[in-house]
Amino acid sequence: MFIREIGIGFFLAFRQVKRASLWTTFLIIGVMILTFLNLVVVSGVLVGLIEGSVEANKEYYTSDVIITKLKENEYIENTPFVLQVLRKQAEVENFTPRYIEGGTIEAGYKEKAGEKENTNKTNAQFAGIDPIAENDITQIKKFVVKGSYLQPNDFDQVLIGSILLKQYFEIEAPGFTSLEGVDVGSKVRVEINGNVREVTVKGILTSKVDAISQRVFFPATQFRGLIGRDDYNVDEISVRVKPETDVIAFKEKLIKLGLAKYGKIQTYEDAEPKFLKDIKTTFALLGNMISSIGLAVASITVFIVIFINAITRRKFIGILKGIGISGRTIEISYVFQSFFYAAVGSGVGLLVLYLFLVPFVDANPIDFPFSDGILVAPPFETAVRVFLLMATTMIAGYVPARLIVRKNTLDSILGRK
Repeated sequence: MFIREIGIGFFLAFRQVKRASLWTTFLIIGVMILTFLNLVVVSGVLVGLIEGSVEANKEYYTSDVIITKLKENEYIENTPFVLQVLRKQAEVENFTPRYIEGGTIEAGYKEKAGEKENTNKTNAQFAGIDPIAENDITQIKKFVVKGSYLQPNDFDQVLIGSILLKQYFEIEAPGFTSLEGVDVGSKVRVEINGNVREVTVKGILTSKVDAISQRVFFPATQFRGLIGRDDYNVDEISVRVKPETDVIAFKEKLIKLGLAKYGKIQTYEDAEPKFLKDIKTTFALLGNMISSIGLAVASITVFIVIFINAITRRKFIGILKGIGISGRTIEISYVFQSFFYAAVGSGVGLLVLYLFLVPFVDANPIDFPFSDGILVAPPFETAVRVFLLMATTMIAGYVPARLIVRKNTLDSILGRK
């Protein structure tokens, strides 16, 4: 019996959609398409804003796995042994070791009138790198916006991040002062662990990854002498693995090989700053809230359209009931109509999303101030949103049909209230 009702309901829905105004049909389907895109794209862009930062942090700083010093140590102990182990691993494609130290950098010191004059000085983090290995891993060379990149034999020459320079980063914050009047070719004075050295700015780096834009980079060969590190123990090692490698399994392998007693081993996800994870969760919640409003609007639109349609066809519904068509069959026909609108709208929305929007945004990331935003639309989460849209729309189609079908059959035929 129920199968027969479904068959008749489908037939009635098909006739109704076929005879409906094209403008009305296109309007409802258009609302469904926009609602679907609102459900997926708004949250996708909000999450993608942070996901862009996460991807950039991985691509240009941590790589797939990063090894850093343990809290109780000043550096990664027994670094030569750690590097030797990494070289022997078939999964490793490349790696870059870094020396990291804090200190100060000062400009305009030759023009100071006296010791009491305000100094053009700021705290900074210094990194000693192998310029070739670093560029192979993080493509740091492409962030040089002025001047030129370091060479391994450069002596007393540095790259300086733009956040440390006032002409690029004018914001002043408590405890932080950017340098004035520093450009390519400028002489600056650095002080690290009590050692003072005058160096020349060879290039300026600008990146949305803070680990690049907030550091001063030396060639490692000179930096070791400046910080008194003659044992080759470094502070960071970024490791890139081959594409088919399971990063988590590789991390566990390094731990089993005993490297965890020399340094802290993390995947790029482990190394994500906590504030990025918190913001990602917050933006996902905001996206869902905004999408819910769009879902409610679509449901109300379908409710109104179906309700008006049922009101205008009230006499026809009464006749159907009079000739033996059950009320449930008529209700099923309106549910099928709603399903049609939601299915076509979602289908077109999926085509627009995956054939146009996602590839376009991937090729042209959204230029946010602190990240190159992408559109995050995982298939499973998108499927859940499609289900929600269709379920809500079908309910919105059922309720008004139910209200009209419940009317007395004779009153419906005669048009009485």
